[in-house]
Amino acid sequence: MKNRYLIPIIQEICFPLHKMAFISGPRQCGKTTMAKMMLKDRNQGDYGNWDDVEFRRLWTKNPSDFIFYKKGVIPLVIFDEIHKAKFWKRNLKGVYDTLKSPVDILVTGSARLNVYKKGSDSLVGRYFHFRLHPFTLAEIQKIEPISPDKMIDQIFSRALSKKSSQQKCFEGLNKFGGFPEPFLMQKERQAKLWRKTRLERVIREDLRDLTRLPELSQIEMLASLIPERVGSFLSRARMREMLEVSFDTISRWINYLRELYYIFEIKPYQHSIARSLKKEGKIYLWDYSEVVDPAARFENLIACHLLKFCHYWTDYGEGDFELYCLRNKDHEEIDFLICRNKKPWLPIEVKLNDDRPSVQWAKFLKQLPCRKALQIVFKSNCWKKYEVINREILVGSAAEVLAYFV
Repeated sequence: MKNRYLIPIIQEICFPLHKMAFISGPRQCGKTTMAKMMLKDRNQGDYGNWDDVEFRRLWTKNPSDFIFYKKGVIPLVIFDEIHKAKFWKRNLKGVYDTLKSPVDILVTGSARLNVYKKGSDSLVGRYFHFRLHPFTLAEIQKIEPISPDKMIDQIFSRALSKKSSQQKCFEGLNKFGGFPEPFLMQKERQAKLWRKTRLERVIREDLRDLTRLPELSQIEMLASLIPERVGSFLSRARMREMLEVSFDTISRWINYLRELYYIFEIKPYQHSIARSLKKEGKIYLWDYSEVVDPAARFENLIACHLLKFCHYWTDYGEGDFELYCLRNKDHEEIDFLICRNKKPWLPIEVKLNDDRPSVQWAKFLKQLPCRKALQIVFKSNCWKKYEVINREILVGSAAEVLAYFV
């Protein structure tokens, strides 16, 4: 298993202050494996999983009994899936507040950890939260993340030397997705079985435990309709008609799928954009290998890379990075816009093979303060610069451009 990209920042900004590290993310994206790798490197500490009966008994009697101290050594203690326990926040707070000497605590779990951390937070000030994503091109190629302050200039100056393996790696990501198991196996039959099992577990286990909903089969139907709508603005009214439920019910189901890291939604950027759409956003899958249409799958792959970039630098403390799209009521559109601290930072268009600047650039760039923009294309060996209304546009191949992201 490859070393994951979050390990250095957890060790840099979290454990030196002896804050707890909360790791959330999609099911089967590698949270537990990463935690065990960190424990192996530390060679001092323990791992407890709520699904283990012995650990469950110990936690129920006295959670602090799980922590063992050794003079002169700071152990790493991992609590996996403890959000399934009743009053887990209160008990974890008790463990943390009564430590006899410094202990580094790592709390991992499925997407529900992200859900349950909301609301009244008794652990505030005691932890940092990190979001683990599946593999992306830069992580697989072991390219160090480039600071946002330097990244745009480095892209346009083509600062990174292209590795010979990047094209093959990109093709593997496009075919099998970024989740570790199917990507590392790269066997189509096993990947199909893995995808089927993962969807069933998200719906039948995670969603059941979170909501106690009786309509799981209908939510499975909704999930089956989403892959063919990836990259489009999802009409909740249309979904309501197809599934014969209320508008509020559809909205609630979509929110559950979003909270459980099955889908994510990118909203239109509204400020300064004339006649911008305001409500519904574009829907994407965390596992884009489910998407059949080549153009939609490629756009979803790019969306996952950009969202990982935004989450990484936000969790790192470099600013508030958010991902939007640009679309107006005349159906003119630019696929993505990264904002930094609420201000437009980098607009990005996605095309399969069109290596000429999109005609939409002239419409939107004059409404944005950005001086540079990206157009990422699927075709290989493409790297050209253009000027549109005094803005510089780089049209580059995904296998090279994505190396500059996280």
